[in-house]
Amino acid sequence: MFENLSDRLTRTLKGVSGRARLTEENIKDSLREVRMALLEADVALSVVKGFIERVRVRAVGQDVNLSLNPGEMFVKIVHSELVELMGAANDALDLAVTPPAIVLMAGLQGVGKTTTVAKLAGYLKQREKKKVAVVSADVYRPAAIEQLEILAAEVDAEFISSSRDETPLAIVTRAVHEAKTRFVDVLIVDTAGRLAVDEDMMAEISELHSALDPVETLFVVDAMTGQDAANTAAAFNAVLPLTGVVLAKADGDSRGGAALSVRSITGKPIKFLGIGEKTDALEPFHPDRIASRILGMGDVLTLIEEAERKVDKTKAERLARKLQRGSKFNLEDFRDQLQQMSNMGGISSMIDKLPGMGNLQKEVESQFGDQMSRRLEAIIGSMTPQERQFPDVINGSRKRRIASGSGTRIQDVNRLLKQHKQMQKVMKKVTRKGGMQRMMRGLQGRRPGQSFPSR
Repeated sequence: MFENLSDRLTRTLKGVSGRARLTEENIKDSLREVRMALLEADVALSVVKGFIERVRVRAVGQDVNLSLNPGEMFVKIVHSELVELMGAANDALDLAVTPPAIVLMAGLQGVGKTTTVAKLAGYLKQREKKKVAVVSADVYRPAAIEQLEILAAEVDAEFISSSRDETPLAIVTRAVHEAKTRFVDVLIVDTAGRLAVDEDMMAEISELHSALDPVETLFVVDAMTGQDAANTAAAFNAVLPLTGVVLAKADGDSRGGAALSVRSITGKPIKFLGIGEKTDALEPFHPDRIASRILGMGDVLTLIEEAERKVDKTKAERLARKLQRGSKFNLEDFRDQLQQMSNMGGISSMIDKLPGMGNLQKEVESQFGDQMSRRLEAIIGSMTPQERQFPDVINGSRKRRIASGSGTRIQDVNRLLKQHKQMQKVMKKVTRKGGMQRMMRGLQGRRPGQSFPSR
């Protein structure tokens, strides 16, 4: 996420952060580069102009003049303004009402609205411990109701049935009544989308809004459409009182134009990011953490939160005890680690959140990227239990059998064994004298925006 913008900005700010003194001239050059980086990221021109002017005023004013390290102070100003541009802080859902709290979802067709409904239901159930029901008022798109029913089952949310023979208004009226009788905390209403903003759609969703009086009206947009996402949200907001925006498909957005434009153009906060196809791939939008990611400072807080939720603690503790007893890190353990990384969104998602890892991303992905991880798991799966426990027994004939069974080459098997040896050495060092505990303490002590590295 934001790879192109992050690369461009970190290169630009690298030249200025090490300076002991800033002048009008070198600030001007840096601001020109920042401006170009934002425009290339498809950030709206009006947003870019306002952002650059605010940074310029602060950079040539007291903030930098009184700083002991003007170069790093300039980077901090850019970080601070990025945070302010995106909304200063996470804006959580307001569900403090008499149940059921109604959340109305709106958006164009094809942006991932129905999937987002299920993701939000799963998020509220798992992290907020709410009893959630979903209902589809989309009587136009074939299989829209059936799709939501399947997704609701995946996230273990209550599904309130509906039929294409009913009107959307009749569906939502009945759904509210059913949600009350089922003692549901939150009712999420999926509405029909269109290929473009049109009067019929606006009239229908306005009628639903009036009937439901939802506590939250969220607009789902495709992050990959850049500033168009912000403009579409603004068009909806003109006729529908939105309370927030969800950026879907943010994992496919290497530019970041939508994230940086939405708040400024609509005046509405981004509340969530959709970061993958799985039903748990939804995360709250924290402007300070996103700004840190954009500037290559990582997002350790989110990484720790994900680890606490998604890492199998029983397996992790078992591995730690095993290594502390002096047992070797075998290929079964290696496969477990690959699966744990996959649960956390894959190696690319993890690297994106680690400070200063931007330049290593391609190199690490080539060894442990999603496709490569699946290949490594297939190779390990083709081994016998003995080979997984004692990799040193794998000779030439065994390698040929393993490669044939996994549909790979002998070179791939050799690469896996080499990577395992490297991981074995790392694990040995980490477990020596409480290295794992020290590493976790170091991660938890690091806060986005707390320090700005000298470049």
